[in-house]
Amino acid sequence: MTAAAATDSHESSGVVRIASVAALGGLLFGYDSAVINGAVSAVQNEFKAQPGPLGFAVAAALIGAAVGAFTGGRVADRIGRLAVMKIAALLFLVSAIGCGFAPNLALFVTFRIIGGLGVGVASVIAPAYIAEISPPRIRGRLGSLQQLAIVTGIFVSLLVDFLLARIAGSSSAMLWFGMEAWRWMFMMMAVPAIVYGALSFTIPESPRFLVAQGQPEKAQRVLARVLGVGAQETVERIQQSLATDRKRSMRDLRSPRGGIFPIVWVGIGLAVFQQFVGINVIFYYSNVLWEAVGFTESSSFVITVLTSVTNILTTLIAIAAVDKAGRKPLLMIGSTGMFVSLAVMAYIFQTAPLKNGAPVLEGAAGPVALAAANIFVIAFGMSWGPVMWIMLGEMFPNRLRGAALAVAGFAQWAANWIVTVSFPILKDISLGLAYGLYALCALLSLLFVWRFVHETKGLALEDMEDGFVPAGH
Repeated sequence: MTAAAATDSHESSGVVRIASVAALGGLLFGYDSAVINGAVSAVQNEFKAQPGPLGFAVAAALIGAAVGAFTGGRVADRIGRLAVMKIAALLFLVSAIGCGFAPNLALFVTFRIIGGLGVGVASVIAPAYIAEISPPRIRGRLGSLQQLAIVTGIFVSLLVDFLLARIAGSSSAMLWFGMEAWRWMFMMMAVPAIVYGALSFTIPESPRFLVAQGQPEKAQRVLARVLGVGAQETVERIQQSLATDRKRSMRDLRSPRGGIFPIVWVGIGLAVFQQFVGINVIFYYSNVLWEAVGFTESSSFVITVLTSVTNILTTLIAIAAVDKAGRKPLLMIGSTGMFVSLAVMAYIFQTAPLKNGAPVLEGAAGPVALAAANIFVIAFGMSWGPVMWIMLGEMFPNRLRGAALAVAGFAQWAANWIVTVSFPILKDISLGLAYGLYALCALLSLLFVWRFVHETKGLALEDMEDGFVPAGH
């Protein structure tokens, strides 16, 4: 290995560690999002919740997430990326303890919303920070760490749910210190919350935030650490891209030609389509779904955990491919795979015989539905899962990034909320209808990417001016 190559390897390992710490917010994001899966039935029994309040309790975190995403980017522009990461860690910790000890449904929902605030903040800060700290040549792979952390968090959450329910006998059974297993499912989130908060003290502030705060010397030292060469030139380009005679605000999203910059609408579209394909139905309601079509609670837990493992493995595919194949091709391949698998699921559930109003998967229908569900997760995990977050972190110009991420992040969580609260209603009408609608959205997402999304592979963030990429990309 040459001296230059050794230096490059050392710098890469340093920035990978920094990006990995930032991505830990995604692990908490995934854990908090999926922990409710194994606790839905227990929460319903504990608080005697009717379907409407129960659906609201499941989706409550998403309300907080929408608010957190909308405010997180702007707060980070004022007090820094690292300060906001620490705030998110504290919110996760409060939510974990509060949900575990909640004496009634109202307080449970309140602490779910607090955790959602942490989720929303983490969902926009991690991709922005990683994009701002990463060399262009590996920015896609480092950006994918956010999604890898999310799906790992989902896996850990579902595994913890499964193990605690198994030890106790069920999610409603008493476990330790006179507390039910479902309460411990939430309190376990305190551990990664503390780790995330502690590690956030070990990484540097975003160089682009430092430049915006008039600290170019500090920014140059950080860039020298992660880039090795070209730090001074990069600082100068950041200064040029941030040049403005007024304080940045949401007004910056308005184009001089009127209306919002087209790139902001593209970001909103990516965020909304990522949720409208119904991915979180798999992770929020899969236990309930598989039990409804004949699987036992134990089997449903195992299926859900295995599905989350599939999600992790396919995210690794995206990490390996995103800086080679590019963002747009992966999105289009993923949309195609999701459309086909969702259409198969819609057909199976629509044509299945009913028993007590619920579809029963007989013969080969059960295995085919399971296979289609996992193909759907594979298609999502190697494309829309990580690539949407990568693009939101990198596609906006420096002067728009905080505000544009706020709007796109809000849209993502609002779409997530719509899907989450509507699924129980759609399920009661027809699972075939529910999955048919998600299949339609997958098809529309393919057309959207083909028509409106531009490739950002290999471009410097300072090249994302006015939301338009240079010719040839």
